[in-house]
Amino acid sequence: MGFPDIVPDLKSRAPQLRGRLLPNQSLAELTWFRVGGPAQVLFMPEDEADLAYVLGLLPADIAVTVIGLGSNLIVRDGGIPGVVVRLGRGFSEISVDGVRVVAGAAVPDVRVARAAQEAGVAGLAFMRGIPGAVGGALRMNGGAYQGETKDILVEARAVDRKGRIHTLSNADMYYTYRHCGAPEDYIFTQAVFVGTPGDPAAIAAAMDKITESREATQPIKSRTGGSTFKNPPDRKAWQLVDAAGCRGLIVGGAQVSELHCNFLINLGNATASDIETLGETVRTRVKENSGVELEWEIKRVGVPA
Repeated sequence: MGFPDIVPDLKSRAPQLRGRLLPNQSLAELTWFRVGGPAQVLFMPEDEADLAYVLGLLPADIAVTVIGLGSNLIVRDGGIPGVVVRLGRGFSEISVDGVRVVAGAAVPDVRVARAAQEAGVAGLAFMRGIPGAVGGALRMNGGAYQGETKDILVEARAVDRKGRIHTLSNADMYYTYRHCGAPEDYIFTQAVFVGTPGDPAAIAAAMDKITESREATQPIKSRTGGSTFKNPPDRKAWQLVDAAGCRGLIVGGAQVSELHCNFLINLGNATASDIETLGETVRTRVKENSGVELEWEIKRVGVPA
């Protein structure tokens, strides 16, 4: 079963739409876990102006959800009601000016790291280790290998639910560990990062080390969603999961990775419910074993089947 088709009504409200509105569009292939139900409406805006135009005309009672590369995401099996926004080509430009890197929200983080390296800009190499795009990094203060988005961000652009465009400074983002305090309805469209002058060869070597480390310690070739739980203060989530006896634990078609037990894996036939149930089972066992209540780092959206 799908959702009611509201696309004709939305198109009639927005006659100058330039992007795409697709009804009951499958989202499973857009997430790294390869699970989940459809979007009631998938909206792929042409550019920032198109995004602002449609949001400004969208009825207030229609929910809006944003997905990026789908790397740190579980879409539940019943799908996502309302409008799901996915940024594409119009948000994929990247440029370097001195030690500043300007990137659209749809640019993969690895591309940001590579562009900075080629231009001799140091300080952004850690983005090689973030499996997502700029928009997601902005929203959750994405980080890896001793670096975080808050360390390099100058400013970000965003469109709010009413279609208004905002420019936010680093301070306006109210960053803490894996958290952004900017309004939840803001859809980030662009970021300006800053580094320091560096040697391209040395930066490349640092990025190679990150690549080697990820391949050796993380199940990056599996259907996974990256780090599942946030690290509690002064603790490592994977160690708590391991100590609770959850390494290799299976629920349905989902498994806690044997290689790195802060990663969950779709063995091939998992449902979103399998993966989320596995995660909640791990949280329960960790709480019972250590008294620590793990927080999800992976975003879970949509409704159950």
